[in-house]
Amino acid sequence: MNEQKNLVLAIVLSAIVFFGWQILVVNPQRQAIEQSQQVTQQATQPTGTPAGEAPRTDSMDPVASTGMELDPAEGVAGTQSRADALAKSGRVTINSPRLGGSIALTGAIVDDILLKDYREEVELDSPNITVLNPTGSNNAYIAKFGWSRQKGVTVPQVDTVWTADRDVLTVDAPVTLSWANGEGLIFEQEFSIDRNFMISVTQRVRNRAQESVSLQTYGVIRRFGKPNILGFYLLHEGLLGIFDNSLTEVDYDELEEDGPVHKNAQGGWLGITDKYWLAAIIPAQEHTVDANFTMGENGGVKTYQADYVGPAIEARPGGVAETSGRLFVGAKELSLLDRYAEETNVPNFDLAVDFGWFYFLTKPMFITLDVLFGWWGNFGLAILSLTLIIKALLFPIANKSYKSMSKMKLLAPKMAELKERYGDDRMRLNQEVMELYKREKVNPAAGCLPIIPQMFIFFALYKVLFVSIEMRHAPFFGWIVDLSAPDPLGALTLFGLISWQVPAFLAMFNIGIWPILMGLSMYAMQKLNPPPPDPMQAKIMNMLPIVFTFFLATFPAGLVLYWTWNNLLSIAQQWTIMKRMEKQLQQQKIP
Repeated sequence: MNEQKNLVLAIVLSAIVFFGWQILVVNPQRQAIEQSQQVTQQATQPTGTPAGEAPRTDSMDPVASTGMELDPAEGVAGTQSRADALAKSGRVTINSPRLGGSIALTGAIVDDILLKDYREEVELDSPNITVLNPTGSNNAYIAKFGWSRQKGVTVPQVDTVWTADRDVLTVDAPVTLSWANGEGLIFEQEFSIDRNFMISVTQRVRNRAQESVSLQTYGVIRRFGKPNILGFYLLHEGLLGIFDNSLTEVDYDELEEDGPVHKNAQGGWLGITDKYWLAAIIPAQEHTVDANFTMGENGGVKTYQADYVGPAIEARPGGVAETSGRLFVGAKELSLLDRYAEETNVPNFDLAVDFGWFYFLTKPMFITLDVLFGWWGNFGLAILSLTLIIKALLFPIANKSYKSMSKMKLLAPKMAELKERYGDDRMRLNQEVMELYKREKVNPAAGCLPIIPQMFIFFALYKVLFVSIEMRHAPFFGWIVDLSAPDPLGALTLFGLISWQVPAFLAMFNIGIWPILMGLSMYAMQKLNPPPPDPMQAKIMNMLPIVFTFFLATFPAGLVLYWTWNNLLSIAQQWTIMKRMEKQLQQQKIP
């Protein structure tokens, strides 16, 4: 009995801690971040900190090792509008089915990328998601490939103006940028783009001089300023990479507190990730590279950088030396990442999606949902179908549990009789109750068996809904237009009759229709179960439907949909089993 009580209490307390953290910490942070992002998107003249000084350029600085130190002539960081910052350089337009933007001819920098398929909000007139932004604008975020500085050889710099052989980069028309250093070397960067989010870059050096030249190439992603992040332990936002098939994740704060991270590995990839978006550089997989995660400072603005330096390549007189790399800028769509991993040999690219410790459960769960979505065309219906599959897999455990609980409920009169007889002798009462369970072959702990796998499944599904871009802005039916967001029709808005921004600290009281349905289904399911023998435990269990209704008010609608549907299926299963058990026990003449 004590073991059963302790197990139930442990599960309840764990759930309260988990949900409490979500409500009191994560949701206020999320709301603040969304508001901040909206302000950033709408700002036409962002403000920032003047960049009055250049960053360190000493030889031990990993930032300088790539040749990507900033030129003070670039002006102030974060004080220009995006349009003004873009106008500072001639540009090659990027126009592919899913990406828009441009490449700056000054520096050959990819600093203007927007996603055509994704918007800030659900509304169709909402602005497109912008991932990369030019230096000098607010939230500058850039990517570049180049050649490391070498004594005696002039290589392209951040202020080098390149010449393009065409004005627009499309899927069918690659663009080559070229620049001659006046010393017999011609540098070229050929950009090509696929139909999704991958840009391929071939770097060439044509040697017209009389001597051989050996140069190292690099790739770099740099972010100006720490972005607004959730800071939630379920999600990594920051720098990450795959080195020798092993995932390395470095938070922004870790980089600031612990210093640079250096890796030497063959191939792999590295970059900076947000919740849904990724910018990653991918060296030639046959090369061994020196990779770095570093933090610098430009005029008081922190800069975060992921870069790699490849092996030296030699260009002999009259010859050409070349190497290749890739740049991924886009949404972390799992099927697309898996396809890139298979077709272009990018190792473990799916780990850009933070499926966490339960990867063995979360990824198969998402893949199943994605397949079901392909059948139904609706992720809500896919969640309902997945619930049916889960119920089928757990049927043997649940069936045994419900049978045991049905017997316990039918034995309630005998339990009451024992309490009346031995109520003053606690030890004797427990002995008699255990003897009753033994005679009737009832396992009181069996009722808790389905709870354990259900909790793992619940957390795994929460993780899937939380990190998967495919769930973002995915509609169900009726008023649910985004399964990854809470039910929008809450009690504090009179279920949509009035419109006002509910403060974060009141979010748990803004109970939506689906959380209410979940609470009712949970209450109905409890009524089918025998009451716990311990009075305190019974009170806790009776309060759970109310507590969980408030808790789930802030959770994704898809998760509440799953829980409600799971409860309804459990009620149907348990009711059927109870009816069968009543007939069996009546035939056996068990009172």
